[in-house]
Amino acid sequence: MKLKHIITLVLAAAALVAQAQPKVIAHRGFWKTDGSAQNTLTSFAKADSIGCYGSEIDVWLTTDGHLLVNHDRVFRGHEMEFTPSKTLRKLRLDNGERIPTLDEYLACVRQHPDTRLVLEMKSLSDYKREDREARMIFEKLQKYGLTDRTDIIVFSINAAMAFKKLYPAGMKIYYLDGDLSPKKLKKLGLAGLDYSVKVMKKHPEWVEEAHKQGLEVNVWTVNTPEDMKYFQELGVDYITTDHPDMALKLYGQKKSDKK
Repeated sequence: MKLKHIITLVLAAAALVAQAQPKVIAHRGFWKTDGSAQNTLTSFAKADSIGCYGSEIDVWLTTDGHLLVNHDRVFRGHEMEFTPSKTLRKLRLDNGERIPTLDEYLACVRQHPDTRLVLEMKSLSDYKREDREARMIFEKLQKYGLTDRTDIIVFSINAAMAFKKLYPAGMKIYYLDGDLSPKKLKKLGLAGLDYSVKVMKKHPEWVEEAHKQGLEVNVWTVNTPEDMKYFQELGVDYITTDHPDMALKLYGQKKSDKK
């Protein structure tokens, strides 16, 4: 066999391996590092600095109608959905930063154009408030020119449908709860499934089924080398992890490779 044919085959094999690697999403940003904390501006900047494909945040609508970025439903004794933003903004995160507004966070995201935003809208106690929050988030993404750089993830089907009505064709909305098959998600017009490690290990066949339906698959929260390799071999499109540095190293990905 001629040398150029061998080189061609080697390059083709390498391309297939690279294609099979899941893209790495930092769960609540890259927070397991010095000076960072979950859902902070720093955590997004840190995720960008190591070459993550995306960085995930969580967004709440407060009782007085403001959008704040934080994960826990109850944070330092205050229920996010039923507390005024003025009270919540006085609280400090583990690295000393304040709970960011969505405006502050989106301004930060815009400064780091190489990293995609994965935005989870937290489920609320009332569907009308969910509809309102979806509309407000959409308007903020438009304001900062980030609709094309943002994926939406939700546990609430109501929220998914609210976003679907607002977003232009092609925007990606993923479902988190783990109770719907790929075929059902396809009927709803969603971009894919974003299910837990536990769910995906129970239903590994959903990866192939999703791909046959033209859907994408993300898995959360993938935190061990064994699980990272398992889901790579399973062929998922993305993993969300608290250890993005570990995943990037394991997959041999560099910042320049993520696109």
